[in-house]
Formats: sequence, structure tokens, C-alpha cells
Amino acid sequence: MRLALCILLARVAGAQSWAPQESNSTSSLRGVSAVSPTVVWASGTKGTYLRTSDGGAHWRAATVPGAADLDFRAVRAVDERTAYLLSIGSGEKSRIYKTTDGGDRWVLAYTNPDPKGFFDALAFWDATHGIVVGDPVDGHFAVITTSDGGESWHRQKTPPAVPNEGAFAASNSCLMVRGTREAWFATGGPGGARVFHSTDGGQTWTVAKTPIRSDGASAGNFSLAFSDGRHGVAVGGDYNKTTEISGNVAVTSDGGKTWTAPAGPPPSGFRSAVEYIADRKMWIATGTSGSDVSYDDGKTWKQFDTGNYNAISFVSSQAGWAVGPKGAIARFKID
Repeated sequence: MRLALCILLARVAGAQSWAPQESNSTSSLRGVSAVSPTVVWASGTKGTYLRTSDGGAHWRAATVPGAADLDFRAVRAVDERTAYLLSIGSGEKSRIYKTTDGGDRWVLAYTNPDPKGFFDALAFWDATHGIVVGDPVDGHFAVITTSDGGESWHRQKTPPAVPNEGAFAASNSCLMVRGTREAWFATGGPGGARVFHSTDGGQTWTVAKTPIRSDGASAGNFSLAFSDGRHGVAVGGDYNKTTEISGNVAVTSDGGKTWTAPAGPPPSGFRSAVEYIADRKMWIATGTSGSDVSYDDGKTWKQFDTGNYNAISFVSSQAGWAVGPKGAIARFKID
């Protein structure tokens, strides 16, 4: 009976893998946003953005005019034709671009006005309401929001940052939104590894400490995801110690009020992105040393790939993509 149950569970879980696709780009890719099983966007260095309308069979790679020196760490698509790109860097290097025609034309929607500012991640609740998180300026994280589809942006207040705390612009997933007004963002650095939570569209925030390592400038929370309003997973570690497995995952079952380190096997090294795939009730985490899967809300993990992927985006278990260095793009496969 026990053997039969194990076989049944294995069949339900399936075997996972990444199937590489030809991106037609050599840029380092950090952002990916899947809109549907056919339309997916990606972004990266040298002002690069990519788009496919056939599930990745063919990718179109191009450069945003006037942005060839920018690093687009984030792309967020709100539909098949409309998408936002976020670049990182000090001051005016941190920008937001918008297209409404599938990438044929891009408009500069916002430039960071603070010379000390540095954007990290971008997310949207719907087509008009969005949020950006940036590193602390004068002791407070930068949070700006829009309620008119990027026509205007407004600075919100946040609790104080601790010294040397920041967010990581690694995969555009240190920030997550849910519903119509809820948001979380994760931090790292000495004294960091915290998660900020807002239920009112970014106007007010609470903050909680996590057990993810924060023993250096390159360590902390890099990504978080939620399956519902209560159950979430944060991943990270130290990107300079890519194969170390200590302090690289935390879980919550109370919406982020408290976070704990699971007792089971953690992901197999530093992880820069995590996402929940509802139709299989599974979590996928990926990073420089591979990808892992969890079927028990992050309590235990099993590695299924050793490739280097920075970011992931899923519509379902049958439509998910990962991106990485040197133009790497792959589609998720599950048997």
C-alpha cells in the first residue's frame, strides 16, 4: 500500500525540467513576464527587451531607443501589448519605460529624481495601479506608486531601514503584490533579511524579520511569493556563496507576520527567484546553481536542474519561463 501511494504521488508530482529556447540575444537577462501561454516578455542588459507571441518558438530581441547603456532588471507586462521596463543604477539610471503597442514604441514614464536613489523592482496590481521599490534614501526605502497607468508616480512613506539594509534587483521578485492593494517586499544586507508588508497599496507598512542569512552585503532575501493571503516562501542566501544551503529559505503561514526556517531539506544553494504554480500546488525556486521544487509549501525541496537562471515567470505549469546570463531562455516542462 505504501509503495503504491508513493508511485501515485510521484505520478501526480511529475518530473520537471527546463527546455532551452533560442533568444536571439547575448545580453544578460534578469526580467521575465509571462502574459499567456503564447505571449512572454523578457529584459536585460544593453537596453535589451525581448518578446514572443508563439510561446517562445520565436523571440524578437531589440533595444529601447536611447537606452543602450541601461540595465533592464525588470519587465512587467499587463497585457499582450502593454509592458513596463525598469532599469537600475544610481539616480537617473533608474528609469521606467512603457509601451502600449507590443514594443514598437517606448515612452519614458519616470526617471528617478534622487541622485542617491536606486530602483530594485516593479509590480502591478492591475493595468493602472503599480508600485516600485528602491533602496533606502535618507534612511527610508523608496516606494513610489501609480494609479493612472504610469502617467504619474507618487512617493509613499516606509518604516526606517536599518544600517546597510537594501533590496536586491536580481529577478524583479523581491517585490510581490496580491489582490487589489496588498504588497510585500524583501530585503538583505547586514541586519536586513526582513519582509515589509502593506495592505493599503503601499501607504503604510509593517515589517518582520526572517531567518534567511544577512551576514554580508551580498546576503539576504532575494525573492518572495505567496500562494494565498497567508502562505508564503522567501528565498535567497549569499550570491557570492552560490552553493551554500544554509539560511536560503523561509516560510510563513500568517501572511508574513512571522517567518521560520523549514526543518526539511532547503533549496540546493543560493536562489534568486521563487514562484508558486497553483494548478500543481508547487513552488519553483531558481538561481545560479540550479532549480528546485517543493510540494509542501516550502518545507522540503528537491533539485531538478543545475542550470543558471536568474528569474522565472509562470502562467501555469504548462506555461513557465526562466531567463539567465548570455541570453539564456528556457521553457518549463513537467511530465
